[in-house]
Amino acid sequence: MRPLDFELEGPVVEWRGPAPFYFLRVSEEDSADIKVAAQGIEYWGQVPVVVRIGEVEFTTALFPKDGCYLVPLKVAVRARAGVEPGQTVVVELSVGRP
Repeated sequence: MRPLDFELEGPVVEWRGPAPFYFLRVSEEDSADIKVAAQGIEYWGQVPVVVRIGEVEFTTALFPKDGCYLVPLKVAVRARAGVEPGQTVVVELSVGRP
């Protein structure tokens, strides 16, 4: 792993808006470490990242929420990775773009 790489584990949570959205909530401790690693590349509070769940890799941006970051999990990503709401998943996350 590079210095800006993280391995995270957590449940897939649902946020209900006009349509349901799914996220992995990053712990407060890991969020603090990511915030330090993202200095200079953060924009409007969001952090660009490359995420891997098993063999599925995708780019996205972390959203800040209540002192933590959320990793957005699009429907296509969840389908390819076999991830269900409420399931605990392990993700590898690299801060920045490839």
